[in-house]
Amino acid sequence: MIAIDHSGELVTVTVLGEFVLADYKEFEDMVRATLVPGGRVNLLIDLRQMADFTLDVAWEDIKYTRSHPDDFGKIAVVTHSEWVIWSAWLSQMFINADVQVFDDAEEARGWIEDDGKEE
Repeated sequence: MIAIDHSGELVTVTVLGEFVLADYKEFEDMVRATLVPGGRVNLLIDLRQMADFTLDVAWEDIKYTRSHPDDFGKIAVVTHSEWVIWSAWLSQMFINADVQVFDDAEEARGWIEDDGKEE
């Protein structure tokens, strides 16, 4: 199951329990609805409560990221799983986004909302 929220260019996804293909399709639909032509979406994905994911989710993620390499600006992944950390690192080969992995959701949100400007 997933919970999805979006505000402006930020899509926040929290995975609860098993991550299945229907959840991933819901995520894809939200990104598609949020994107403006030529724009990018920032993604905050919290996987700390993910119990597992199905093989078809992994395959769909590979297909989606390869066919949409420019859809994302920043991707913050919140997880404690070594497998997910490795997977996030690997996905950087297919997308043109800045991907960072965090242990803490507030740190991730701060990084993704930082526009890089000094005050």
